[in-house]
Amino acid sequence: MDNKNVFYYKDELNDEFSKAKIIPKKIDENYKYIHKNVIWNACAFLLQNVISVPIKYLYAKIKFKIKYVGKEKIKNYKKEGYFIYGNHTQSFADTFLISNAIYPKINYLIVNPENVSMKFLGNVVQMLGAIPIPSSKEAMKNFLNAIEERIKKGNSITIFPEAHIWPYYTKIRPFKSVSFKYPVKLEKPAFCMTNTYQSYGKNNKKVKIVAYIDGPFFPDEGLTVKEQQENLRNKIYNCMVERSKNSNIEVIKYVSSPR
Repeated sequence: MDNKNVFYYKDELNDEFSKAKIIPKKIDENYKYIHKNVIWNACAFLLQNVISVPIKYLYAKIKFKIKYVGKEKIKNYKKEGYFIYGNHTQSFADTFLISNAIYPKINYLIVNPENVSMKFLGNVVQMLGAIPIPSSKEAMKNFLNAIEERIKKGNSITIFPEAHIWPYYTKIRPFKSVSFKYPVKLEKPAFCMTNTYQSYGKNNKKVKIVAYIDGPFFPDEGLTVKEQQENLRNKIYNCMVERSKNSNIEVIKYVSSPR
């Protein structure tokens, strides 16, 4: 394999392979998660659920020949809010591959502050559904309120528990249970979508994405809140690990290097 297709990592939890180098702005208590302005909300709806839809659909089909397996599992939750967890293996496409699968439900994404830190484009990214993680304790209340409001309105919220982008990675990195507190607290179902990379074409050298949707998953109510988070995390993690075994081609080889 060519050296340019080999990435060396030291820390599965914290290493980042995104090429974007953006200085994150501080998401403080003044950051507006929920906009009351009618024009802003109208523009957001048009951008997220009308204008961008054919672009996202065509990009996914042309670039990745994407195929979804298990979309029927979310049909009973068309009018209910839920959380959906995914593996983080594409810088750009991850923002909409899940949204494409559950359209026309409005989908929001919990993202790092870097995603909304670009001038002008930061507003566009928020209109497309980004909910940035707060940079201070003072902003946490607004962040949690935004999540609760979106879910109560029957929207979905996407979370990438791996947190960092590893392009074309074919396994599931270990992740913490902290992001599973939301479905536990709000008593809402959770799903997962695992993107796998599979070969096709002449000599099986081309790559397509086959995305597996699984769920719903619910925490065990007989446990403490912390135990419920861990229990839900384990259910989804184990499911994603099993699905990831369907990947059969490696675009980028990841090699563990000495610390």
